Amino acid sequence: MPLTFLWMDGRGPGRRQEERPARWSAPENDKALAPLPNRSRNTLTLPPGAVLMPAFPFPPDFIFGCAAASYQIEGAHDADGKGPSIWDAFCRRPGAILNGDSGDTACDHYHRWEQDLDMIAALGLDAYRFSVAWPRILPEGTGRVNEAGLDFYERLVDGMLARGIKPVLTLYHWDLPLALEEKHGGWRSRVTAEAFAEYARLVAERLGDRVPYWTTFNEMPVFAELGYRAGIHAPGLKLDEKGVRTVIHNILLAHGLGVQALRAALPAQSKIGVVHNPWACVPFVENDACIKAARQRWEYRNSWYLDPMFKGSYPGGQIEELGAAMPEIRDGDMRAIHQPLDFLGLNIYSSQAVVEEDGTERAYEKDFPSTDMGWHITPDVLYWALRFAHDLYAPPELLITENGCAFDGQVNAEGRVEDYARLEYMRGYLRGVQRAVSEGLPAKGYFAWSILDNFEWSFGYARRFGIVHVNFETQQRTLKESAKWYSHVAKNRGM
Repeated sequence: MPLTFLWMDGRGPGRRQEERPARWSAPENDKALAPLPNRSRNTLTLPPGAVLMPAFPFPPDFIFGCAAASYQIEGAHDADGKGPSIWDAFCRRPGAILNGDSGDTACDHYHRWEQDLDMIAALGLDAYRFSVAWPRILPEGTGRVNEAGLDFYERLVDGMLARGIKPVLTLYHWDLPLALEEKHGGWRSRVTAEAFAEYARLVAERLGDRVPYWTTFNEMPVFAELGYRAGIHAPGLKLDEKGVRTVIHNILLAHGLGVQALRAALPAQSKIGVVHNPWACVPFVENDACIKAARQRWEYRNSWYLDPMFKGSYPGGQIEELGAAMPEIRDGDMRAIHQPLDFLGLNIYSSQAVVEEDGTERAYEKDFPSTDMGWHITPDVLYWALRFAHDLYAPPELLITENGCAFDGQVNAEGRVEDYARLEYMRGYLRGVQRAVSEGLPAKGYFAWSILDNFEWSFGYARRFGIVHVNFETQQRTLKESAKWYSHVAKNRGM
């Protein structure tokens, strides 16, 4: 496309102008967070204070955010009355986590949250997607409420609002109370689904007047498949097919009961959704036949989770394929699961296949450009995931609730973390989101994963996803070059 330009003030059109507390600042010699300098091109004259930018714009109300999860960053695993989670137990299993790491301390966000929020505010980000640790609120999963846990999240949310940061709350990012696993079998039991509804109600009653976006679950397929089939995530089980499908059904039931509890407790304007990590693909070429084939593969691979929530039933063809491995479905279950949702969050890092016109899924070659996780770098995948989700399920809003990459990078002698591979990754993927927006898809936000290097589950601290480097011995935070670039994008509403 031809290169065009537009001008904006340093914060972008429609951006709020209120002051934010200056509790965190970049080093004096680092000008990366300052407004871009005035520039000119030939006879083009800009108003005073304007910024010249290539025209890859986003709407003024588009949300540029960052994301993190409780167990991965909070630490304080047994502080102030918190109960143990299944991840606390799993990390103590010999050989379960690389290098024997755990989330006991992680990024110590529990004690350093003010510093971290100051940093998010200084970057000019609109929103922070965080998760609540269920065992910090209900140490046994049900019953006795730990007020100190609720108080922590109340301070965290109030701290976001004081800095002009929109809270986006996830109720479950995998840290199930250990008591529910030991007493009832965790997600193998419907008791856990009912307990989740109780937990959702408690959090909503305390924080509902201040949190605009709520999500029930993060990435059902990951913790169901890796935790209960493969055994490489907590709780480390290897169930048969029917056992895994029972786990998935109970999680979906918990989602539906949780949405009902949230609707009953939250103000009418609150937005409720779920975060899914779809199997993703791209068409080989952009013609009608290839796009149709890719959409059909996307639907088949994701419908077991999405159809019950958006259509009220499991996909018929797959029910027949499962046969005796189908889980027990009680009367009223599907009605409970099928609750109106205000948005669908998508966590996407890579395409799994290129789909040809006949529906053939072609895998990427071994030397295809990849991140430190071995995930292929396929920028167009965000556009196609947004498009297919819209075509098939038509949620009112779509959010990219996680996108990012693992690349190692350390602080150099100049005090910089030069992660240009991550910067270019984000630039390419964001262009896919911008394409979706320009075509009228209801893509309303993008959340970088993650704000901080953190505990990366079975990989421990050996994979760094953060746009901010963390020295895990000193807890020193250092902005990476990708964070400075993303700050410009957020402040200027485009690339």
